[in-house]
Amino acid sequence: MPASQPVLLRALRWGIIATVVLMAAFAGIGWLVSGAEGVVGGLIGTAMGGFFLLLTVGSIAFANRFVESPSYIGVFFGIVLGCWLLKFVAFIVSVVLLRGQPWLDTQILFFGLMASILVSLVLDVIVVTRSRIPIISGSV
Repeated sequence: MPASQPVLLRALRWGIIATVVLMAAFAGIGWLVSGAEGVVGGLIGTAMGGFFLLLTVGSIAFANRFVESPSYIGVFFGIVLGCWLLKFVAFIVSVVLLRGQPWLDTQILFFGLMASILVSLVLDVIVVTRSRIPIISGSV
């Protein structure tokens, strides 16, 4: 495995924890702002952000399993870009399906999604800056 694999797994673990905490927080905020519709919006928004984060980090960690393959670069970028395309399509489909639903507070969903994205970016920066990855390692 590449030397970056423990960093990716740490980011994955902290991403899961942050997503669960944000889901609880935005469910509470949603309840206070608009009742049951706010709870649903907060849960869906933060879950979407967490799903996108975990899909990105998970795809990179999974693609690293093929490091010994002679076609590693192609496989790596195929997996990562395929997951990016999956995220793009999933986002567009979810926006179209969730738009205008009466059982959902879309403003809480939006703020939950934005908070989840910002928290995931901050977590990624913290995990990467605190990691110690050797410049020269046994694997690429």
